[in-house]
Amino acid sequence: MPMLMSPGRPAKLLYMANNFRILVRGDHVVCAGTGVAIPLDTLKYWSVERQEPYATAQAASAAMLPE
Repeated sequence: MPMLMSPGRPAKLLYMANNFRILVRGDHVVCAGTGVAIPLDTLKYWSVERQEPYATAQAASAAMLPE
């Protein structure tokens, strides 16, 4: 297992334009839209402005819609 992961613990990330930086080790983040755990190795969608991860493109799009 890579040193950057801590099994079963959520990670804290800094989301940047093309990648993210791990601030606190963990093996997943929680989708801001759905509450689903997202393994770090499958994380593809996030908002740099909101500093939030999303499980799917649909969840990311829904988060950008006005309420």
